[in-house]
Amino acid sequence: MDTRTQNFGACLAAFSLLIFSRPALAGPPFLTDDPEPVDYRHHEFYIAAEQSKTADGRDGTLPHLEYNYGATPDLQLHIIVPYAFHRPTEGSRHGGPGDIELGAKFRLLQETGNLPMAGIFPIFLAATGDADKGLGNGSTQVFLPLWLQKKWGDWQSYGGGGYWISRGTNAKNHWFSGWQLQKDISAHLTLGAEIYHSTEQVSGGGSSTGFNLGGYYNLDEHNHVLFSAGQGLTNINMTNKASSYVGYQRTW
Repeated sequence: MDTRTQNFGACLAAFSLLIFSRPALAGPPFLTDDPEPVDYRHHEFYIAAEQSKTADGRDGTLPHLEYNYGATPDLQLHIIVPYAFHRPTEGSRHGGPGDIELGAKFRLLQETGNLPMAGIFPIFLAATGDADKGLGNGSTQVFLPLWLQKKWGDWQSYGGGGYWISRGTNAKNHWFSGWQLQKDISAHLTLGAEIYHSTEQVSGGGSSTGFNLGGYYNLDEHNHVLFSAGQGLTNINMTNKASSYVGYQRTW
C-alpha cells in the first residue's frame, strides 16, 4: 500500500470517527436530551432520517428506527437501529447497517415548583457498522450524561451533558454538553432551539460548537412530525457545515 493510499485511509477513519462518535440522535429532533422517560407502559416509535455535511462530504441515516418503552414509572428503555450512508466528496459512496444504540433513561428527581427534573441516560453504541466504509465508529462507545428539565407555562427548557468513552482508532474520550429552549405555539405546534458543544473527539479534529432550530407538529394525539436544522459555529468545515433531522413519531 503506497503512502497516498495510507493517508486517505487514515483521513477516512478519522472522519468516520468524528461523525459517529457524536450523540447523533440524543433527543429527537435535537442533540440535547431531557430527563423525562416515556410514561409507564407507553411506547414511542420513530422512523427518521438525519444528515451532517462537512468539507469532506455527507454522512447520516436514511432511515433509522427508534423505539422507547416506559418499563417503570421512572425508567425508559431505548434502541435505535440505523441504515447509515457515507457520501464523501471524493471516493466511493456507501450505505448499510450503522452502529446500533441501546440505552436506559432513569429519572432521579421529579420536577417541583423550585427544582428541575433530573435524570441519567447511559447509552451504549455497538460497533455494528462497517467503519472501513464510513458507516460506523469501529469500536464500542459509551455515553454517561446527566440531564435537567424545567417547565413554566407554555415554555420548557432542558439540558446538561456528559462524558463519551470511545475506543476507536484516533478517537478521544470527550465531553458533550447542550441546552434547549422551546415554546408551545399552539396545541399542534412547538418550536425550539438548542446550542451544544463537544470537546475534541478525534486527535487533531478540534472542539466544536453548534446550534439547531426545530420543533414538533402534532397531527393528533398519537401522530407527530419532528424537524430540525442547524450548523456549526466553530470548526465548521471539519464538524458541521449543515445538519438536519426529519422524522415521524407514533406514540401509544
